[in-house]
Amino acid sequence: MLKDLRPALSLLVVMTGLTGLAYPLGVTGLAQLAFPWQANGSLIEQDGKVVGSALIGQNFTGPGYFWGRPSATTAPDPADPARSVAAPYNAASSGGSNLAPSSRALVESAAEAVARLRAAHPDRSGPVPVELVTASASGLDPDLSPAAALWQVERVARARGVAAEEVRALVLAQVEGRQLGLLGEPRVNLLALNRALDARWPERRP
Repeated sequence: MLKDLRPALSLLVVMTGLTGLAYPLGVTGLAQLAFPWQANGSLIEQDGKVVGSALIGQNFTGPGYFWGRPSATTAPDPADPARSVAAPYNAASSGGSNLAPSSRALVESAAEAVARLRAAHPDRSGPVPVELVTASASGLDPDLSPAAALWQVERVARARGVAAEEVRALVLAQVEGRQLGLLGEPRVNLLALNRALDARWPERRP
């Protein structure tokens, strides 16, 4: 019996060392050498403090900021850990709503989002960009299309007390093109855009 077990145990030890130790350490070391910023979470710092990640969205709600997509992420209810409550952009609980297009809950939540956006943008006509009323699959999408960001320009400009054309130019300057000119779609990172807003036109505090 030992004769049969010895090669199996030897193979287990070797493969554990290769796939469980050597390979992960090698990949981690290579990533730290070649792409240290990305390997450590694409963290963004300001005044020596981490203010977010370029890969994870944040729940901007103030009128002087550009708003991202709705987020369907949740967190345990402090009053009852067995239940969940809405917690937008909770990076510890990535996920979408998983509601079907025929879901009444999805239709109602989209209608409520449209009503909020209409109330906050009385000067806008035409359809509301669909990404501003529907959650992404991860609930953590950090980007918007240029069209969805530009749709919000008048509200942000009014809240900041600056000309809409200046804010529009800032948005266009923040547009990132397709990767390698081929992959993905043009996009605007919301954290980068809102940080640029604060740097150029700090919000007026009472």
